[in-house]
Amino acid sequence: MSGPKDLDPSSSPRALPGAELRHAREQKGLSQAELGQRVFVSGSFIGQLEAGARRMQPEFARMLDEVLKTGGFFVRNCGAAAKSKYQLHYADVVEAEALATTIRHYVPLLIPGLLQTPAYARAVDRVWAATTPEETINEWVEGRLERARLLNHPTKPVLWAVLDEAALRREVGGPAVMAEALRHVAGLARRNRIIMQVMPFSAGAHTAMQGALKLMEFEEAPPLAYMEGLSTARLEDDPATVTRLRFLYDLLVAAALSQEKSLVLIESLAEDYAHEEHP
Repeated sequence: MSGPKDLDPSSSPRALPGAELRHAREQKGLSQAELGQRVFVSGSFIGQLEAGARRMQPEFARMLDEVLKTGGFFVRNCGAAAKSKYQLHYADVVEAEALATTIRHYVPLLIPGLLQTPAYARAVDRVWAATTPEETINEWVEGRLERARLLNHPTKPVLWAVLDEAALRREVGGPAVMAEALRHVAGLARRNRIIMQVMPFSAGAHTAMQGALKLMEFEEAPPLAYMEGLSTARLEDDPATVTRLRFLYDLLVAAALSQEKSLVLIESLAEDYAHEEHP
């Protein structure tokens, strides 16, 4: 089995600390799990730091400098690595998306962010933050669109999205906005850029009813799971937990409509919205 690839320190602000962390750990003869024990995190978390998929926070930087005897290198360099234009609770997720090879995503009440059109994203943000200045809403929408540019690559990452029927029938921004949003999703699926299924009302209870679930896999780092609810969010790297959540997602996929039936439903609803016939 080949070893991990060297990171390009110029590729992102987190690449240099990640590459140095791997080098310093190997110089000390420590595995990721052994180093994790010494700084009270999992070995998977160390792997995410080394791969640049997680930001290094100051408290971890101090402990790593102490354990690895790196003369304050991580404290000096974690500032740039920790900067993000996204809100703190979501920054790690957005940055991990950019490195993921595969993303599996289910959202119960919305079209997922990576699949949203500008008008749909604006309608969601305006309702969520009714008194927020327009320039701030514009920044949020642009951030959403910037994330979605991941899909400009013809094959990577692989995005497998399960859309709930509730998200398709809940009118966000008006019929024209919904027609455009659903046609956008259908177009990505028709071009084979995404794998898309719909969880229909007829399926009844299913494994992801309690909230949104995102699973991310990487070429050189352990997988991550992200769970989100109203004003709550958690990024999970525990291997056993991620494995269990992957199983729940597999069950979700099994209960959803086939890809072709999902497309038929989405395109039919898009036509209804376009002709203002949706009840």
